[in-house]
Amino acid sequence: MPVKPSEAEEEYYARLEFEKLKKAEASKREQMEAEEKQRLKELHHMRCPKCGMQLIEIDYHGIAVDKCSSCDGIWLDFGELQQVSSLDKKGLDKWFGVFKR
Repeated sequence: MPVKPSEAEEEYYARLEFEKLKKAEASKREQMEAEEKQRLKELHHMRCPKCGMQLIEIDYHGIAVDKCSSCDGIWLDFGELQQVSSLDKKGLDKWFGVFKR
């Protein structure tokens, strides 16, 4: 005749099963989040945040500036504004002149 597990044993194994399922769900959620992040990156990469059209990267004085092909918006990546602000007055005037319509 099989021995019936005690209530404490049943509780222990139920908790183990719950923790195993919880870890599996967390792993599945992390994978889904990574896939969604990649999908969004592919969908929005080098697209204008204002109008959604393609951005064209222009390298001027070592600063890579993204300019919209439609609305002519100018977009800077992290650190690029600091690079622009470090230009002298004459260089800054030339830099802005490049991006005028």
